[in-house]
Amino acid sequence: MPSIFAYQSSEVDWCESNFLYSELVAEFFNTFSNIPFFIFGPMMMFLMHPYAQKRSLYVHCFGVLFMAIGLFSMYFHMTLSFLGQLLDEIAILWLLASGYCIWMPRCYYPSFLRESRPRFIRLVISTTVVSTFLSFLRPTVNAYVLNSIAIHIIYIVIQEYKKANSQEFRHVTQVSVILWATALTSWISDQLLCSFWQRIHFFYLHSIWHVLISITFPFGMVALALVDAKYEMPGHTLKVRYWPRDTWTLALPYVEVRSDD
Repeated sequence: MPSIFAYQSSEVDWCESNFLYSELVAEFFNTFSNIPFFIFGPMMMFLMHPYAQKRSLYVHCFGVLFMAIGLFSMYFHMTLSFLGQLLDEIAILWLLASGYCIWMPRCYYPSFLRESRPRFIRLVISTTVVSTFLSFLRPTVNAYVLNSIAIHIIYIVIQEYKKANSQEFRHVTQVSVILWATALTSWISDQLLCSFWQRIHFFYLHSIWHVLISITFPFGMVALALVDAKYEMPGHTLKVRYWPRDTWTLALPYVEVRSDD
């Protein structure tokens, strides 16, 4: 049995040809397409810091875990090791859990929690710890489970979208869902249509997934913050701003906290 650190010890292998450009990097494009994680993560932590000071500094955990995903995904695709796979997937699991803990509206809690955020956080953390250990049992299904969790978060955001009048929130949500759906389509296509993509020598769909999901992160983060503010920040209004300029078509969204006084 190969070591969990060994190259290609994971059962998961993506469509990109292995060791095509380097003897040290198994999947070249899938490895280096994680670079945007190290760009958008720190930038969003900086841009969202005034919001985090008002809401909770735990918001920064979301950015830290996002960068951890980029790091572990890079390690996984470079080595295709079992350890790399688990680190990548566990980081994604804890990112999703942090999103639930920080931003999930109380009205969507199970009734037995009586809309208590501390109880909900304990439930989420306990479930995530158990899920972390379960991820070792059937590692080939982990990615599908994680995408199922993400679908639930999208469902919550869409429910709030239906109730919202804010054009800013509706725009950010639309962009988030379109980017995520396009990214997921690339991920699924890389899995199910690999033989076709290999025949036409196009191996880049999983690396496209990395880039698109990293772009989705800022929009999704802002959408969740806007949903949460409606319930948890009375007396404050969140204004969506864009860096470097509000007028630019391609720009990073963030929120500016304004007092209603």
